[in-house]
Amino acid sequence: MREPLTRREARRLIHEILAAGTVGLSSHALDELRKDEATAVDAIIVLRAGTVRRVELRNGTWRYPVRTARMTVVVAFRSAVRLVVVTAWRNR
Repeated sequence: MREPLTRREARRLIHEILAAGTVGLSSHALDELRKDEATAVDAIIVLRAGTVRRVELRNGTWRYPVRTARMTVVVAFRSAVRLVVVTAWRNR
């Protein structure tokens, strides 16, 4: 898999992974979800319904923020069949 992906490619791959791949959550993401009284299920809902925003390179990893009106979830792809939620927060 070549990165960076376009926003459209990232959205397609997120949906493919949700359907038949593996979604992991980092400990940081779990902590941030807890702080905002959100759950892993909330993060998955954002991945299903959200819009991929700007693509950014952070600490050598391409990250893809996915946003709905209420929440943002940032993912990194580990392969074509696995992604990790890096962080998440409720939009204020």
